[in-house]
Amino acid sequence: MSQSSEAAALAADAGPLLQSLDAEAEALVSRTERWAAINSGSYERAGLLRMQAELAEAFSVLPGAVSLAPLEPSARVRADGSAEEIEHPASLRVRVRPEAPIHIALTGHYDTVFPAAHPFQATWRDGDVLHGPGTADMKGGLSVMLAALEAFERAPGAKRVGYDVLISPDEEIGSPASAVLLAELGARSHLGMTYEPALADGALVDARKGSGNYSLVFHGRAAHVGRAFADGRSALVAAADAALQLHALNGRRDGVTFNVGAIDGGGPTNVVAERAVLRFNARAPDVESAAWAEAEIARIAQTPRDGVSAHLHGRFARPPKPLTPPQRIMVGWTREAGAALGLDLKFQASGGVCEGNNLAAAGCPNIDTLGPCGGGLHSDQEFALIPSFAERAKLSLLLLLGVNSGRFDVASLRA
Repeated sequence: MSQSSEAAALAADAGPLLQSLDAEAEALVSRTERWAAINSGSYERAGLLRMQAELAEAFSVLPGAVSLAPLEPSARVRADGSAEEIEHPASLRVRVRPEAPIHIALTGHYDTVFPAAHPFQATWRDGDVLHGPGTADMKGGLSVMLAALEAFERAPGAKRVGYDVLISPDEEIGSPASAVLLAELGARSHLGMTYEPALADGALVDARKGSGNYSLVFHGRAAHVGRAFADGRSALVAAADAALQLHALNGRRDGVTFNVGAIDGGGPTNVVAERAVLRFNARAPDVESAAWAEAEIARIAQTPRDGVSAHLHGRFARPPKPLTPPQRIMVGWTREAGAALGLDLKFQASGGVCEGNNLAAAGCPNIDTLGPCGGGLHSDQEFALIPSFAERAKLSLLLLLGVNSGRFDVASLRA
């Protein structure tokens, strides 16, 4: 059978279910609007708990137990260099048919980058465009995920596929607390489906760089700049020097970048700065490059500085997600499912990171841009394209049905 014939057969088998998702298109968008109206910035505990409750009720329609997976606190470095513990609400988990021979990990997050004080809080429609915080990233994606799973559960016949839905509250800050759950889930799943938004032109992501966020804390010695300038040791100057060393690494290795984001520290101009915190990000396309970046960061952090000590916090919490042979197979399946819907899906690499990085590092091949098409992420220009909600729910449904029927042979992924 030709590829076009296989695509047509895939769509024909699911005809009534695809039609049902078209009929539910408005409900998917309305649900997204309702969820996006709840502020759930990563550090907004009250809003996160409201969102968690909404999701628990919505996902209870699936034939599996809904539970909360408590998270350990994570650490955050304050501007004065001291560390504080951050408490996180629980991740939401739905486990369906855990005894099934095939297991899929479906992941997402219910936090956004917008705190309650941010002016971008409202949602509105402009023709076929839905604007608002989280409409694409990723409350729209969660709505698409749920619709696809509901349709899959309506499919006739036995189900060979079991799955875990894991929705976490800390993705936008690097999944510091939920990373352990993602690793555990990825290690025992055949494949992963994550609901970050696709690009506005419909393209999906097939490979991602890894990312590490760091805080380098410097402790010097305060002194009066008039009476005892020579006795002082400036933590701020040491931080600036380290920042220049990091920036100078750009271009040294293909695809590796170092971005200095901020320097906290200093005070009155008549006092030698006693403390400073240098905050930066490093990105790398593969494991070897990430190891090189980590070694360079450690070298700079350990550079002797007269009278100034340095303490490094952070790591590559999002490992690289290269385009491996199993990833290529998943891309092929996704293209086939798209073709069944009349879509010529394009894929491209991204320097951005998400939970797909964590799943891949645990050995779980995954497609991580299965949400609606959109753009303007992490800004007050965020939007999602309304026609893509039902379209992308249908794409996920065909992937699930293809795995369940054996058309997409999951054994080939983790052989």
